[in-house]
Formats: sequence, structure tokens, C-alpha cells
Amino acid sequence: MGMPQPAFYMFKCMQSAPPHMPKPSCMTPETQDQFGYLANKLMEKGIMQTVQPIQTSCLGRCSFGPLMLVEPGHFMYSATTKEKIDRIVDEHIIGGKPVEEFLIPKEAWDEAISPEDMQKQMGRA
Repeated sequence: MGMPQPAFYMFKCMQSAPPHMPKPSCMTPETQDQFGYLANKLMEKGIMQTVQPIQTSCLGRCSFGPLMLVEPGHFMYSATTKEKIDRIVDEHIIGGKPVEEFLIPKEAWDEAISPEDMQKQMGRA
């Protein structure tokens, strides 16, 4: 049997804003170890081969950071902490139920739009 495809991808924003930048940053001295914590948690639970943690740059919702996007499903978690990561892994990834109270507000995370429709909105199609 080969290596299974991941059932989940967990994109952890690791973007840091330059000093004196007015927008918030997902990676600060207090949050810089969250990706390592996530990876260790997945290893402890024995699910690293089916859940792929990925370090990513800006996810575009800086004021709600630090952020983590879980796919499939476009679940954007805001203001992540180690305690929230524990619950996301246990309840969403293992238990199958997204942790609703940690999700970004719906008005900040609307439905996906196709590239074709985006081009039409921008007057390029």
C-alpha cells in the first residue's frame, strides 16, 4: 500500500508584518511556534500522514489573525492559539465537526467565486 493522500490540509499563516506596519501580523514572537505546535500535535495523535500542515504566507484577513485555513471546506480559523489548535485537531480534524466559535465571521469570508466570474467583475472578460 502506498502513502495515502491527505484527507486535510492545514494552512498556517506565518506572515510577519515589518516593524511599524499598521496592519496586524499572524506571526509575532508570541505566535511564532504555532506551526511547530500544530505539527507536533498531529504527530502525537498519529495522523500526520493523512493531515498535511503547511506554512503559508498571507491569507488576506490580517485583522483576524493569526489565521489557519483548513481544507477541504474553506474553514478559516481566526485568532489561533495553542488551545484552539488542540480543539481544531480534536473536534474538526478527528471528530469531523468544525469549531464554529473559532471561525472567521461570515461577512469577512464570503462564498468562493470562480476565476471566470472574478474576471467579469473586474471588467476583464
